[in-house]
Formats: sequence, structure tokens, C-alpha cells
Amino acid sequence: MREATFDWRGARLRKHADYQRVYRASRRYTSASMSYFYRVRGEGEAAGEQARIGLTTGRVLGKAVERNRIRRRMREAMRLHLGDLPGKVDVVLHPRRVVLEMEFRRLESEVAGIFAGVKSGVEAKR
Repeated sequence: MREATFDWRGARLRKHADYQRVYRASRRYTSASMSYFYRVRGEGEAAGEQARIGLTTGRVLGKAVERNRIRRRMREAMRLHLGDLPGKVDVVLHPRRVVLEMEFRRLESEVAGIFAGVKSGVEAKR
């Protein structure tokens, strides 16, 4: 496995308004175990050059222990592939409950595929 070279703290969506901007400017995309949204930030936004990621885990995914486990698995898969995302893009991931039981390599390859799709989508818009 490769180590990513980036500041993970700066790579997170933190504010509700940031999530809402992504939802308004995007449409829902789906993969086998999650849905996702993405948006390219404009030139005037002061969020930096790095890609940012948001993760949502609602109560429908299970009790707190299960949701926290989903978050930990997703964060690790995202950390390994964040360098694959182009700069100035915001991504929001909505995992499904199946992420809890799936093999980590499969989860990691799915996240890598999603990031590759985001990258090709961003490049197509430029």
C-alpha cells in the first residue's frame, strides 16, 4: 500500500454550508456500496488548492458503534486515495450499510474508482 502525501485535516469538509453547496451544484452518482456528489470550487473561494471530502453516516446505517466503524473504514480508504483527486474539488460520500461487512480491499478499490470518476468528470468540465 502506498502512503498519501497531503494534510488530512485540510482535506475535510467541515461546515454544513459546504455540504449544501456540493449538493446544490451536483447530481447524485452511485456505485455498488455508496452514493456520492462532487463539485469543483470556483476561483474566488478561499478553501485552498487541495481536494476536500465529506462523509455522512446517518442513523439508518445502524447504531453508533456500527456507524463509527463505517466511518473509520471509509476514512482509511479515502486517506489512501485522496492524492488521486484533482485540486479544488469537494466530494461528499454517502456509504450504505454494506460497507460494514465488505472486504476492505473491495472498499478501497471502490473508493479509488469513485475518485477516478470524479477526476475524469472534473477534467471533462474544464
